[in-house]
Amino acid sequence: PILTDNKENPNHQYLRIMPQLSQVGEQAYRKLTEQTPGFLDYFYEATPVSEIALMNIGSRPSHRKAGDRSKSSVRAIGWVFGWAQSRHTLPAWYGIGSALQAYIQQFGLAKLRQMYQQWPYFNSLLSNTQMALYKADMDIAREYAELCQDQDNAQKVYQMIADEYHLTVKNILAIAQIDDLLMESPQLRLSLQRKLPYLDPLVHIQLTLLKRYRNANISEEEQQIWLSPLLRSINAIAGGMRNTG
Repeated sequence: PILTDNKENPNHQYLRIMPQLSQVGEQAYRKLTEQTPGFLDYFYEATPVSEIALMNIGSRPSHRKAGDRSKSSVRAIGWVFGWAQSRHTLPAWYGIGSALQAYIQQFGLAKLRQMYQQWPYFNSLLSNTQMALYKADMDIAREYAELCQDQDNAQKVYQMIADEYHLTVKNILAIAQIDDLLMESPQLRLSLQRKLPYLDPLVHIQLTLLKRYRNANISEEEQQIWLSPLLRSINAIAGGMRNTG
């Protein structure tokens, strides 16, 4: 869609701009999640969502239909939980970079910077997005992508995610006029920084356990041996990330 910039009252302008940004962002999100071949295979293989379903948490199962890999089957909690565990965190930010980029290409940064400085809603939106981006880690996400069976497809999907991640970071930093994520929230940034030395080793423990648990050449008895520590790793990472779904 063609984004429009006009001379209305600033508050009215902001309310007109947001639906336009939302439309572009949704199109980018749907292109990845609904129109990209192999995306759902990537989700189920590059995240521990199937193993999350084995945990005794929540009031409902992670899927509406057992064994159904469609997007409509997975519940929102499992969707967000799985992406958080594998450090993609994409439900919180994917599409925002594309939406901001479309506006910037047509009208530049001035209006978005004004919105960020003067409109608490937009400021809060981009601030929360910064937190999700800070918790993400594309290097770690790439390691989870290596769990996928079809590596050619997995790398294509991963690259789409990584490209949008970097685009989103670039545009938010430009709008907020800061050099790094969460620079305006130093206490939150420090809190998250302090967790990384503990979280990153847990990630690699989980990756090892996922490979062992999913090994089709081991017996069911040996598989069960690896399941218990794997489920504990999910709990541990969720505690460190402060995100489940």
